[in-house]
Amino acid sequence: MTTAASTRPAALPIGIIGCGNIFPAYLKTLSRCRRVRIVAIADANADLAASRAAEHGLTALSIDDLLASDAQIILNLTPPQAHHAVGLRVLNAGKHFFTEKPLAATFEQGLELVELARARGLRVGCAPDTFLGAAGQALRALVDAGTVGAIRHGTAQFMNHGPDHWHPNPAFFYQPGGGPLHDVGVYYLTHLVHHLGPVASLTSTSHTTHNPRTVPLGARAGEQLPVAVPTHVVTQLAFASGAHLVQTSSFDVWRHTHTPMELYGDDGTLLGADPNQFGGTVRHNRQTGEFERAPGGRPYTTNSRGIGLIDMALALQEGRPHRCSAEMALHVLEVMDRALDAGRTGQRISLTTRCERPAPLAGKLF
Repeated sequence: MTTAASTRPAALPIGIIGCGNIFPAYLKTLSRCRRVRIVAIADANADLAASRAAEHGLTALSIDDLLASDAQIILNLTPPQAHHAVGLRVLNAGKHFFTEKPLAATFEQGLELVELARARGLRVGCAPDTFLGAAGQALRALVDAGTVGAIRHGTAQFMNHGPDHWHPNPAFFYQPGGGPLHDVGVYYLTHLVHHLGPVASLTSTSHTTHNPRTVPLGARAGEQLPVAVPTHVVTQLAFASGAHLVQTSSFDVWRHTHTPMELYGDDGTLLGADPNQFGGTVRHNRQTGEFERAPGGRPYTTNSRGIGLIDMALALQEGRPHRCSAEMALHVLEVMDRALDAGRTGQRISLTTRCERPAPLAGKLF
């Protein structure tokens, strides 16, 4: 007798490099999925990897040994400044590569990774995968259905006071590959590209408010952090679709009351949830009508970091494109880097990359 379980492909073996702050969130999701199997974990700090392995019943290996294992996909959870070097090692070892955002610290590094993967017939995937959550998919469905007509304008607002007072190691957030745009603005840009398609050109203003930056409170209060990136960036995005949006990304604001994302169409307005979350309330209106909630019932309303990797694993087995694609991650990285360039020069910059919108997610992946 043939059962669904007997015809299902074997669990795809994966490895994890990087056992820091974001590791538990990914592990929680991956541990629930029978379609992937964690071979082992590794970290440049071998003691940290051993501690995480003991805590969660996993195997800790050196990075070299992990790359020599039967893992087919390597999940990279290292800081942004290490993404390029780790990615090169993974791809040169013949493994598929899925990384925490951003793809690399610079566009040039990201392009090298994508070109190497293409040359070797390997896949690259990249967070954020929050656009696969209930709120991101609800907003995408409203856009695709033409609920408010063609999207013409909009705003995206990420503003807080940075990770200084809560993160155990905040210094890297203020180095190249970090900053409010590359650290959190990337969620907003990825959602916008998922909803509207690629950016054609942009202008930007940027400012570094404090350098050095003093940690205001918490265990590190009073510590001085050198700042090598802008901490307040306002970018005017011209999309290939014809939409024009303004995105603000800041680590210099304590509190605000702006909606995270608003899309303005010919016949109404769409209000999106926080792109750094999987769930949240999405609302829409028609012309002078009142706002109403988008239909619910979609999966992934809580923290589901890792579903992008799971989608990539399933795509490998099913022979289809994965949604957190190398092309979209590279395009978003170019947008972020060129936004910083435009902030320095004051010039409009045209983007050299394009990407397709990912396929919508109709239901659960597993």
